[in-house]
Amino acid sequence: MTRSVALIGYGAIAQAVCAAVSADRALRLNQVLVRAGKAASAQKSLGPHILAIERIDQLHDDTALVIECAGHGAVRQYGPAVLQRGIDFAIVSAGALADNALHQELADACHSGAARLQVLPGAIGGIDAIAAAGTALDNVIYTARKPPQSWNGSPADQTHDLSRITKATPVFEGTAREAALGFPKNANVVATVALAGIGFDRTAVSLMADPHARGNSHEIKATGGGYNLRYATTGAALVSNPKTSALTAQSVIRAIRGQAPGLIV
Repeated sequence: MTRSVALIGYGAIAQAVCAAVSADRALRLNQVLVRAGKAASAQKSLGPHILAIERIDQLHDDTALVIECAGHGAVRQYGPAVLQRGIDFAIVSAGALADNALHQELADACHSGAARLQVLPGAIGGIDAIAAAGTALDNVIYTARKPPQSWNGSPADQTHDLSRITKATPVFEGTAREAALGFPKNANVVATVALAGIGFDRTAVSLMADPHARGNSHEIKATGGGYNLRYATTGAALVSNPKTSALTAQSVIRAIRGQAPGLIV
């Protein structure tokens, strides 16, 4: 039996996911949690088979998985309540876990609700191998390359004239924790890499504005424990939001597909 799934948020990622679900009968998505006062307009877009709701207590009793697609604030606002109800909670906004207090609150909620908190890989590949090697690694370096306009609205706006960048330029260099907290709309992949490997404070990060970048690219270099791992991922951005990789939406779709009976890879 396919398990019931709900999304939090109805922005660019969630809209892409809902469109894919509507076109694939093998995928089941039951509800989408939207902002107060937005349910009626969202329902018109969602159609008759996915219900728009405005409160977490409106989740169906048989909900097995809730997937966050709405940013760090949504992880903080809804994560503990979902987990305490015994419902698994998957997130794309992994950068929220750079906040130690929130990380601990979610861990406690997992324990009390006997539920799982899952970080989706989102826009990057190789996370399974980094997680398998784990703390055996000594060094992990993550580099992101995006077109300059993809950094609009981030702290890079304050430190660089993005419209005048003509060559690959670092807009941030530091730790994964600093990047995740400073670039919450751009650096969730940073947090995913850190959580899979050697942690927020030991993972080195370089964020690049590159006018020659084709889409958003991510590279991980990891060494230690006899491992020499290198992974690069380049993917197109969502048309509706150039800050977001289209692969992030596909990662959510894969998580939904994983709730159905059958082979999981």
